[in-house]
Amino acid sequence: MRLDGNPGGVSCTSRGRLVVCLMVLGLFLLSIFATGCGAGLGETTAEANRRRQRVLRINVGQMITDIDRILMLDEPSRLTDRDLP
Repeated sequence: MRLDGNPGGVSCTSRGRLVVCLMVLGLFLLSIFATGCGAGLGETTAEANRRRQRVLRINVGQMITDIDRILMLDEPSRLTDRDLP
């Protein structure tokens, strides 16, 4: 026997909690969907585009540096004693 008098099943309090949780989740998802990845209130579209371009430029540069390091292209070759142009 439950304390609230319900013999079993979903009690009113847990059903109410479920509804509140679903409403909060729905509002959260709606706010994410509405705002998206666009510019915020204090950022113009041009500023957002410049920020995205800068981030992409930095990320690509870091990936190229990592690939060069993996392929050992950042060090001189030791296959010959002569310098190649």
